[in-house]
Amino acid sequence: MAEQQHLDLLQQGSTAWNAWRGVHRDIQPDFFGADLSEADLSEANLSKADLSEANLRGANLEWAFLTEANLSRANLIGANLGWAFLTEANLSRANLSRASLREAFLSGAELKGANFSGADLRGVKHRGANLREANLSGANLNNAWFYRSNLSAAHLSNADLYGACLFKANLSKTNIIRANLGGANLSGANLSKAFLSSADLSEANLKGANLSKAYLNEADLREANLRGADLRSADLRGADLRGANLSGAWLKGAILDKSSFGKATLSSVQTAGIIIAPP
Repeated sequence: MAEQQHLDLLQQGSTAWNAWRGVHRDIQPDFFGADLSEADLSEANLSKADLSEANLRGANLEWAFLTEANLSRANLIGANLGWAFLTEANLSRANLSRASLREAFLSGAELKGANFSGADLRGVKHRGANLREANLSGANLNNAWFYRSNLSAAHLSNADLYGACLFKANLSKTNIIRANLGGANLSGANLSKAFLSSADLSEANLKGANLSKAYLNEADLREANLRGADLRSADLRGADLRGANLSGAWLKGAILDKSSFGKATLSSVQTAGIIIAPP
């Protein structure tokens, strides 16, 4: 259970709370299972606090300091975490549906199995974040930064990742169906066995990406950079590759029925064993 003294102090507001924490630097705040719904905790110093299973539904945590905080299984539905510092925080299995995390700092955060469906994650900063099996369906991730992050087996269907940086990210077996990845940087990313059916990858940078056995049927890859990409055994049926750069790409065993290659660059493409399925 939460420590009542800590709750009483926090309810006095961020200014009083931060002053108390400045004096009691060695105390780890305990808010386990606490009801902090709709609370105004903006700019509060909650670093290393135990907020696991806490009810923070609709709470205002804008610019809050949550570095190394434990928010596992917390209810953060509709909460405002804009510009919050969540570096090394534990948000595993937390519910952040429809929450705002705009420009939040999540480097090194544990986000496995978290629910971000419909959340606003525009411009978030991820470096090495663990988002394995997380639900990001329908989330707004415009210009988000997922450098070397793990999103394997995550759900990104219908998500808006326009201009996002997914450089060397792990997206193996990830559901990215109908997502918008236009102009995204996916160079060196692992997308093996990923589900990208009907996804918008126009003008995306997929240089050196691993797309082996990926499902790219009906995907929009116009003007995409696929230089040196591994597309072996990928399903590209009905994909639009007009104007794409496929120089040095591997297409062995790829299924290309009804794919469009108008004005695509195909120099040094490895094409042995391509499967053109009958109409």
